[in-house]
Amino acid sequence: MKYISRNLENVVNQVTKEYPVVLVTGPRQVGKTTMLQKLMEGTKRGYVTLDDLNERHIAKTDPELFLQLHKPPILIDEVQYAPELFTYIKIHVDKNHKPGDFWLTGSQVFKLMRGVQESLAGRVAVLSLTSLTQAEISDGNLEPFVVDMEALSRRMNCREQVDTRGIFERIYRGSMPAIVSGVNSSSQIFYSSYLSTYLERDVRELSDAIDSLKFLHFITAAAARCGQMLNVAEIARDADINQVQAKSWLGILETLGIIFYLHPYSNNMLKRLVKTPKLYFYDTGLVCYLTKWSSAETLESGAMNGALLENYVVAEIMKTYVNSGKEPYMYYYRDKDVKEIDIVLEHDGVLNPIEIKKTANPGTELVKVFGLLDKASVPRSKGAVICMKPALSAIDRDNYIVPVWMI
Repeated sequence: MKYISRNLENVVNQVTKEYPVVLVTGPRQVGKTTMLQKLMEGTKRGYVTLDDLNERHIAKTDPELFLQLHKPPILIDEVQYAPELFTYIKIHVDKNHKPGDFWLTGSQVFKLMRGVQESLAGRVAVLSLTSLTQAEISDGNLEPFVVDMEALSRRMNCREQVDTRGIFERIYRGSMPAIVSGVNSSSQIFYSSYLSTYLERDVRELSDAIDSLKFLHFITAAAARCGQMLNVAEIARDADINQVQAKSWLGILETLGIIFYLHPYSNNMLKRLVKTPKLYFYDTGLVCYLTKWSSAETLESGAMNGALLENYVVAEIMKTYVNSGKEPYMYYYRDKDVKEIDIVLEHDGVLNPIEIKKTANPGTELVKVFGLLDKASVPRSKGAVICMKPALSAIDRDNYIVPVWMI
């Protein structure tokens, strides 16, 4: 099995020199432990996992003894199972003031964050890891995605060009390390066991009153609406649950790092905007499994191809930021006249509008909508159409054409 280098490695190494505690959060199976164990090679750092019930019992009932048995520098895996440790980690940190003493991982973000913020405020660097990005898979350029010709040219030079079929293969296969590195040859078998083993277990940890079959119907109903404005009533109806439950379960999926939202770009200068967020999954392979596509070919010509392509592009751009330890300022635009811009990226005091289309020949009509941002108080800069055109190109001086394989 080939180890795939992660963009977050540099960030972990940097914050380890500055903070006594480094916490890496993210969904299960995205490679948190693998990455940290790789970084530990040749060092004196020890390792313990709280998936081990015996270790978990000691950590919960006698955290002081646990830290005597497992002296820093230490990597403690799945730390959410013993929040009792946080107070004792704080005592140790305040006494010793040593950067990098504790590396922690955890896959239930909210529960963890509560404990961390209460006990370790100011002493901990919190990082998130998602499934692999295109860049990590191809060992390519690892900068966060920006609409800038120099940055785009650098991306182009270290990526492998793929056609539309190749992109839909990637969408169908997903971006979980076990599939990409070839440990699991069948994505169908992987996602089936992923749902039954991890999601079910984590979901029960967060809410023990959940009926597994109903939850599967619910997550399938959510997957069928990826790339769309969130409609809790429709998801609840399809899953045969009430809206309060649907809202609560969406919260659980967000907690576990399975879904995220793009919120509408709002600005007091822009009137008549919608307020509803759009729903996306971090991993399109899971969506394809849940919505029962049998192959990349059927997906490419199927009814969901546009929604899944949009989900893939939005998630890829989002992951280039998250996996670099950076905060993405990503939104979408939609007004009451149903005029929409798929992504509005805000950085360095400007807005970059981005459209996502399955076409290989985008025309000027696609960028007309970008002018809607001119009334915003933040200036509009370069725009982009991300599409199936094989090479980096431009519609005009202000709007670039970016192939999907380059993001």
